[in-house]
Amino acid sequence: MALSSNSLKAAQLKAVHRMLAFNEETASYDNDNDYTLPPAGSSHNQWKILIYDAPCRSIISPLLSVSQLRRRGVTLHLLLHSDREAIPDVPAVYFVTPTKENLARIAQDCGKRLYGRAHLNFVTKLDRSLMEEFAQLVVQTGSLDVVASVHDQYLDYVCLERHLFSLHKPNSYVTYNGSGTTEQAMEAAMTEIAYGLFSVVATLEQIPVIRCPKGAAPEMVARKLNRMIAEHPTLLRNKGGHTRPLLVILDRNADLITPFHHTSTYQALIDDVLTHRANRVEFVETKDADSKRPKKIPKKFDLDPDEDPFYIAHKFQPFPEAIESNGVELEDVTAREQAIRSKAVTGGDNSNNLVPDPSGNAANDLATAVDSLPALLNQKKQLEMHTSILQAVMNEVAARDVPQFYELESSLATGSYKNNSDQAKKDVLALAGDPSKGNVDDKIRLVMVYCLATAAKSADIDEVTQAMQDAVEKSEGVDRAAREKVKVGVKATQYLKQLRSMHMIPSMAEMSLSDEAPASAGAGIASFLQKTTGQAAGLLAKATDRVTSMLGKIHKHYATLVVENLCEMKPGTEDEQFLYLDPKVKGEVDVVKLRSMTRSPVREVIAFTIGGGCYAEYQNLQMVATDRRTISYGSTELVDASDFLAQLGQLG
Repeated sequence: MALSSNSLKAAQLKAVHRMLAFNEETASYDNDNDYTLPPAGSSHNQWKILIYDAPCRSIISPLLSVSQLRRRGVTLHLLLHSDREAIPDVPAVYFVTPTKENLARIAQDCGKRLYGRAHLNFVTKLDRSLMEEFAQLVVQTGSLDVVASVHDQYLDYVCLERHLFSLHKPNSYVTYNGSGTTEQAMEAAMTEIAYGLFSVVATLEQIPVIRCPKGAAPEMVARKLNRMIAEHPTLLRNKGGHTRPLLVILDRNADLITPFHHTSTYQALIDDVLTHRANRVEFVETKDADSKRPKKIPKKFDLDPDEDPFYIAHKFQPFPEAIESNGVELEDVTAREQAIRSKAVTGGDNSNNLVPDPSGNAANDLATAVDSLPALLNQKKQLEMHTSILQAVMNEVAARDVPQFYELESSLATGSYKNNSDQAKKDVLALAGDPSKGNVDDKIRLVMVYCLATAAKSADIDEVTQAMQDAVEKSEGVDRAAREKVKVGVKATQYLKQLRSMHMIPSMAEMSLSDEAPASAGAGIASFLQKTTGQAAGLLAKATDRVTSMLGKIHKHYATLVVENLCEMKPGTEDEQFLYLDPKVKGEVDVVKLRSMTRSPVREVIAFTIGGGCYAEYQNLQMVATDRRTISYGSTELVDASDFLAQLGQLG
């Protein structure tokens, strides 16, 4: 399955291909799925060494595997600050962050003449002062002739799939919200984000219209980015097609619920309940669970969100539907495999007809069937991988009663308790205070959602928090790590109470979030249990009631509502309230005047969250994507609930 030519990942791949070809144009090699090697002698497959630093390795890893790098002539890929041996006849492609330390190490390599010619590629802009300093170092070592080229690549973001990217800024919420962050540090951090978004714009070669709320971090970044694009010598000259993307910059503080809210879709649950980083999922599989000595087997799988047909089709679907589909598809593939093997054994004729077929069609059919077997076996292997992952997710979902937390949090977030605060408190107390329900993180997350989604009094929040602490102490197997997590959760709750008291976060109780059930959500658990294979049905057999609530309960989150309002240009919404910046226009655009004019429909959206994003937000945004509108999602970093909780705990 080829990457769509207008996706961010395809554009980044094209830029990386060009870089590995010593920055020659790669018109015939834009798509990574074209594995045919270019003509002999081409710079694409000329032997070379790739030298990168840790941030640039994070950029390359989701894009190209070791075998794919080898197809581009990369025989070795090494970290810049590792011990490296001299290979003097082979050219080196450097891909690094422009820092003093990195430039000094490159100059040292050149002085030692470790490799042939050095092609230097910086992930973002190389400042003039650093460039002059580097030039002096190279001249001093007498190795100016080693440097073949120097390029600013503007690739300072990690693209995990077609429409998902991260700027890979760890602990970003703390950085932008901590009281210890100086004005100078904040300015530098906002500039870094602007440069990261400039990389996205430069890679896509399209000039966006920038929308953001007025004030705070989003406006700082938006104005910096607007100026960077407007002052770039070549970017504005590029027409970039007839349509222009809409870039929406948001602040995590506008919606703190989503990172804590339990999820229901397949991909988001993988990220929520398993160890999941850079498209790799890890978990421990238990074999012979009923025996006295069950086996614990560590499992690691690399997921490809853009090439794995099952994952593409079901990653955004409610988890029970993914289980159903996995069972049906696995049963179908297994039946087809058995039919082919049966044909091969009987010579292609399963009938009782003793007269040979003179046309030879049976032999041709058999040959075709046998030829299709490797692809079929590969499909079966992929489906069995997902069966293992689904099993691991289901084990966590069932053991922790995740659907109960999901359902209650959804009711809180959508305002179901708006006129009944006593009942909200009672229901949260019952679940958070039950030692048998959920783990420590689940309980803390529920308390956080209660604090954010309701107008509960401070004393009520304290009471619920105390009930959560007491329940953890009564839980089986409570240990030091669990108690430490509780302390972090209490600190995080104190931080949220502080934000509420200073009116620094919106009251979700006043927000109107809409319930949107997917079209397929009418199917009940019982109906699809009957259709699944015994293996998939077994996953749900002990937890039928627990997962029922995970169907048909998806509501639009804050970012989704904002993007929808901006795309549809709805009056009285963010379309009138948000800042409107256009790098092609000097000064600010008057949105009120703009509303009287005909505007082109929005075909492409880039939604970006400052302070950390999550898979739940990314997937929810796809609810308003259409055949005519793509939505890409990015953030300063991708966090799961535990990561985000730890950051808020630091601020408490």
